[in-house]
Amino acid sequence: ELDGEMWRTLPLEAVVRAGLGNGVVLDRPRARTLARELRRLAALQTATSALRRRDRSARELRERLEDRGVSPVDRERTLATLESAGLLDDRRVAHERARALAGRGSGDELIRDDLGRRGLAADEIESAVAELPPEAERAAAVVARRGPGPKTARYLASRGFGEDALTLAVAAEDQATLG
Repeated sequence: ELDGEMWRTLPLEAVVRAGLGNGVVLDRPRARTLARELRRLAALQTATSALRRRDRSARELRERLEDRGVSPVDRERTLATLESAGLLDDRRVAHERARALAGRGSGDELIRDDLGRRGLAADEIESAVAELPPEAERAAAVVARRGPGPKTARYLASRGFGEDALTLAVAAEDQATLG
C-alpha cells in the first residue's frame, strides 16, 4: 500500500531486501534498493526461464540476458548465483550435448563445432569428445544402418565424421563388391 491505497504487488524477497514493511516510509534510498532488487529478480527470472527449456552454457545465458537489456553487473551477479546453485555448469552442458549429438549420428568435428559455437572452452570440448564412443564405432553403426557406398560416405562427411570414417564407408562397399 502507498498512502493507504493499493499500490502494487511486489515479490517478497525484494520487499525484505529493501527493508520495507508496514509503516516504513518508502524514501529515495529504499526506492533505489527496491528498484535494484526488482532488476536483479527479473534477470534471475529470465535466466531460469531459459534454463527451464534446456541446459545452456554461461555464454549463451550471458548473451540472452544482454539481449533482454540486463546490465553487465546484474548479468554477472545472476550467472554467479546460478553457478553457485549448480544450475549453470559448462562442463555438464558440454558432456550432455556431446552425448546427444553422438547419439544422433554426429561425428567429432560436428560436435566440436557445435560446442564451440555455444561458447564452451576448448578443454571442456575435448574432454566431452574424449568420453564418447570412438568415432569409428559410431561411423560403423551408420554404415551398417545405411549400407556402404558413396552416399553413405557423403552422409558421414556432412555429419562431421573424419577421413577414417569415410574410408570405412567406401572400404565396406569394396569388400561387399569383391566378396
